[in-house]
Amino acid sequence: MNPLQRFAAGLLELQGAAVEPLEPEGLEVLTPPELQEELQLPELARLGFGVELPPEARRVGLESDWLERLANLLGEHGRWQRLAIGAEAQASAGDPERILRHGLELLNATYRLKSVEPAWTRYLVLIFRYSALSDEKRDGIVWLGLNLNNGATLDAMLERLLDSLADAPRGQVPEAALPEAWTGERLIRVVQRALPGRIEQALAPFVRGLERRQQRDLERLYEYHHDLRQEAHNRLAALPTRKLNERQQNEKTREEQRLVAIEREYRAKVTDLRQKYALDIEAEWIQALEIAMPVQRLNLILRRRKGEREFPLDWNPLTRKLEQAPCEYSYTPEGPRELCDARLHLLSPPAHGPCGKCGKPYCRVCYPERCPACGTAAAG
Repeated sequence: MNPLQRFAAGLLELQGAAVEPLEPEGLEVLTPPELQEELQLPELARLGFGVELPPEARRVGLESDWLERLANLLGEHGRWQRLAIGAEAQASAGDPERILRHGLELLNATYRLKSVEPAWTRYLVLIFRYSALSDEKRDGIVWLGLNLNNGATLDAMLERLLDSLADAPRGQVPEAALPEAWTGERLIRVVQRALPGRIEQALAPFVRGLERRQQRDLERLYEYHHDLRQEAHNRLAALPTRKLNERQQNEKTREEQRLVAIEREYRAKVTDLRQKYALDIEAEWIQALEIAMPVQRLNLILRRRKGEREFPLDWNPLTRKLEQAPCEYSYTPEGPRELCDARLHLLSPPAHGPCGKCGKPYCRVCYPERCPACGTAAAG
């Protein structure tokens, strides 16, 4: 079965329907009365999910309204899931110093490995659906994984982690050893900072296509109005510069008014084009997965000038990877990290970058609202 076929079969069975697989990539469904109305199906129906359909089957695909029908049927079920991975998954990190050399890059600070110990952590994986609407529409899914012990993002290991869960041993988790779940306020703040960049990255090919089409239309618009302006200028240039008769004066006035009208129309058309290609993006949370599991915790001493700060990074035994040190402001997965001078926050270079007005670098965690030197409001 393909994934959509498998999902539909399981959901329909949970709702009381009798389901039998059909070839190629189809289902035969006997639906109870309440499902018939909800799914707009007769009592006995055939559904097809592939390129080729079984005889008399209705096509079910991502481009149809069937996703909305199945979503209405699903309701709030399946929005939250928790997996507890047993202690049997625990494994040694091997050479932690070597792991740190390859996995941690600090631009303006040093670190020392204080200790390595087995520990437990709580991962939260959030799934969002986004819709981008311009002259065309794009829909997609974005995943955001977080370690609730230290705020590290899981982008570099998330796919491998999810793939490994099916074979990971289940077991009891010592709840007291897990980090506390984040408050809703903290989670919303992190999502608001972390999600836009990931959606922007996912939409990059679509945006590049928009920009190419917009530039092409702007060039065509400019060429058309440039030719009109040139014609009017040529007519004006053909007139005498002095001692115009009445007919020539009327012609001059008409061409000057035409130039003003051409310029007004050009600006209006440019505005219309920019509105046409403006991008409206909406994102909606659709599902969350909490994973409680054992890790190897590398406790570090971070040093910047005379300051020190302890910070833990977790090595995951299922992916056999060290998580990326978080940017405690933007939660971006890209780039090395820096420490701020005041409280030694871990930051990406843009989150520790210069003020747009006075040019002095400052920490966006310490001063999220405005530059401490000149008071300029922070961008974004």
